[in-house]
Formats: sequence, C-alpha cells, structure tokens
Amino acid sequence: MPRAVSKPRDEPADPEVPDEDPEAVGRKILLRRLTDLPRSRAELAEALAKRDVPKQMAARLLDRFEEVGLVDDEAFARTWVQTRMGNKGLARRALGAELRRKGVADDVVRTVLDEIDGDDEVEAARRLVRRKLPSTRGLDTQVRMRRVAGMLGRKGYPPGLALQVVREELGADEMLVEEPLD
Repeated sequence: MPRAVSKPRDEPADPEVPDEDPEAVGRKILLRRLTDLPRSRAELAEALAKRDVPKQMAARLLDRFEEVGLVDDEAFARTWVQTRMGNKGLARRALGAELRRKGVADDVVRTVLDEIDGDDEVEAARRLVRRKLPSTRGLDTQVRMRRVAGMLGRKGYPPGLALQVVREELGADEMLVEEPLD
C-alpha cells in the first residue's frame, strides 16, 4: 500500500486553495510550533514571517499568546537553561549566547543566568571532566589537561574554573589509576 506523503510543516499553503485568513493561519502556526516545545517570541515571529503573516497581525497574535501565558520568554529561558545545563553541561556564557541567538532579550538572559548557583556550575564541570578523563588515559598529563580544559572552554566555562576542576579531577583520576587493586 503506498505511503501518504505529508507536506513539510512550514511549506506555504497550496496555491490552488483560496487564501486562508492570515489571523487563522498565524494562530495555527503558533499553536503547532508551541506543541513540540516552548519557543521564544523571536522564534515564533520568524515562523510567522516565513509564512507571510503581516507584521501587525503577527505582533497582535504574539501579544495575545503572551497574555494567556503561551509565550513567555522568561519561562522559555529557564527551561532552556535547565535542559542544556543538565544534558550538555553548558556554562553560563554558552547558555547566554544560545539564548541571545534565540532572540531572548538581554535583561531576561541576565535574570535567568543570575539564578544559576555557582556550585551547580562547578558540579556540572566536574561531571563533564569525569566523563572525559577515562578517554585520555595513557596520554601525557599535560596533554590530558589541555584536552579536558579545552572541552570545558568550548562549553563556556571560564579558564580559571576549568583549570581548577581539571587539576582536582586529574589528580583524583591519577591516584585512582596508581592504587593497586587488592
């Protein structure tokens, strides 16, 4: 039996079908985009613009969705930070850059990032280092240190914190390897 072919989500409406009401189209787009996961207002505005929803109509729809709590950049940013810090181990700097790319306002980004506990950030760095260190066993200590600190740097950790955590965890790892097994 042949499989039904569905059109991509953001594909323009069929030219043979009469134009739908732009407000209805905009509402459908917003609801569909918000079904999967929370999104920033800027991401939603971009989706509306791609479907040629007039700017004034898009602004009205987004304002209404904000009023009813379906669009909330601060809640989106908090969820993003929790998810990306938990799953990817990203530091404040990397999280801030991602949120800004998503169109979240600087004041909202600062507010959400200020809520991150410094101890949580250090612990996230430790988890990353502990995961990475076993793959570097057998290499020179300086090479191990550079590789692991570089990984933390790419995830947005400041150099001082990265080196401190790497030194501590590297020392613990090397002591673990040197201890004879009973």
